[in-house]
Amino acid sequence: MTNESRIRPPQVASWLVSLFASAKDETLQGDLLEEFSLLASNSGASVAQRWYWRQTLRSIVHLFVSEFRAAPWSTAAIVVAGFFLTKILFPLPEKAIFAVIEKYRIFDSHFDLYVFFAGDGIALSHVITSMLVGCSVALAARRKEMIATGALALMFCGMTALASLVWIARGNTSMLWSTLPWNFADWIAMLSAAAVIRTLRSPETHLASSA
Repeated sequence: MTNESRIRPPQVASWLVSLFASAKDETLQGDLLEEFSLLASNSGASVAQRWYWRQTLRSIVHLFVSEFRAAPWSTAAIVVAGFFLTKILFPLPEKAIFAVIEKYRIFDSHFDLYVFFAGDGIALSHVITSMLVGCSVALAARRKEMIATGALALMFCGMTALASLVWIARGNTSMLWSTLPWNFADWIAMLSAAAVIRTLRSPETHLASSA
């Protein structure tokens, strides 16, 4: 067995393609693997791996656009529903946390604990809420789990970008740098939840397509 034959494409990249690919795109990974093996034998593993990552990103964009166009209205409806679900769920943990703080007078007896709950505690609850929203959207968007959840994450990303421009214009950069990391964590949590749902559904999808 030669060194070239033992070379494998980046597993994370292959996994990302499988998350976004539908049953009709099942030949995509085979085509990428064939091109990768040929490039690895001619130009080396490092060149082939860089090429594979570039093709992975291009494939994800292509799959995202094509799958959204295949069912724009139903996918958009799920995205809008996810947006309103987020707006409904996000305030709930904050209300619950401040209710506990008020009831047990944590501000007076444990000030450091109060600071944590009022700051990072609320932010962490939003991350958990984002995971729940990601699961809900993915469950509703059968076979388009990553497409719908990704569109929702992009929507929130655009809203954050606009808010960031406003904060910069007003000179409130402290708000920007304290909020952006948690917003990024929310998007990652949302997409991660959708990836879990997609992964759990993949064997079922393959069985249904092969029946």
